[in-house]
Amino acid sequence: MQQQLTTRLILAFTLLIPALCRAEGNPFLGRWDFNITTPNGMRASWLGLMERNGKLELWFQPTGGNVYQVKDFKLNGSHLTFTLPQGSGNRPAMTWELDASGDKLTGAQKRGEETIELAGVRAPELKRSPPKAWTAPMALFNGKDLDGWEPIGNPANSHWVVKDGFLVNEQRGANLKTARKFEDFKLHFEVNCPDHANSGFYLRGRYEIQLEYEPAGSEPPERQMGSIYGRIAPKVELPRKPGEWETFDVTLVGRTLTLARNGATTIDRQEIEGITGGALDANEGEPGPFYIQGDHTGGLKFRNITVSTPKR
Repeated sequence: MQQQLTTRLILAFTLLIPALCRAEGNPFLGRWDFNITTPNGMRASWLGLMERNGKLELWFQPTGGNVYQVKDFKLNGSHLTFTLPQGSGNRPAMTWELDASGDKLTGAQKRGEETIELAGVRAPELKRSPPKAWTAPMALFNGKDLDGWEPIGNPANSHWVVKDGFLVNEQRGANLKTARKFEDFKLHFEVNCPDHANSGFYLRGRYEIQLEYEPAGSEPPERQMGSIYGRIAPKVELPRKPGEWETFDVTLVGRTLTLARNGATTIDRQEIEGITGGALDANEGEPGPFYIQGDHTGGLKFRNITVSTPKR
């Protein structure tokens, strides 16, 4: 019996060694959150290095737009360099250079003569069990005024008003966020999205539920109505309903998301790997506000915005 146990332990340790060696040889493996101080204020980005089918893949979430795979990168021990696609016109390409030390990455972002310091931390796993019970839904919008909400991004250019009991963004301008912050929750809201409109409803200020009716077929599934922008495509394709009221019911516990649109579950207990473009910050382990994108187009209306939180 003792000999069998010893043999099993040796076998288990032998199988573990390659995994340990990979981890030590690739300190960048995993997901990383970056809060970046720029001349125009703080911006959030995300980096993910994954090993798939024996090959390394590098994924990058810029401060705007969608996450994408970076093909041009070099990894040498604890030093990583990659170049992002060149910008429009004669604007030079942007390069990141990073060094790894434990659960931190430090380095610089370079574009031409401009250099910005970078500091990233390993993204939290956020693995939590659903609560046993939720509180009764609480109204986030009272149907009368903007109490509990505040314009951000460009407050002087805010076009958020309350009309006929609806929360309305009359035209492109500022974004709008809740004064309160939330961790795990059940969210309900109803939205009327006109044709050719584009907006988003952000969870914890970091993960965008895409709200859009751009021309049919102009966007891939992971950037269409009801997606987690660039990250998760709906599993069920629903009919387009521009100019009509639609319902969204969202449950977020840690990174695990379930989303129902118009009563149909379109995202079922899926993990959100990281922040999306437009995130207010990259502090994924902290509570955050809800915010509605108003800087793309106007015309969207909202009503019946409520939230439930874990019952203590």
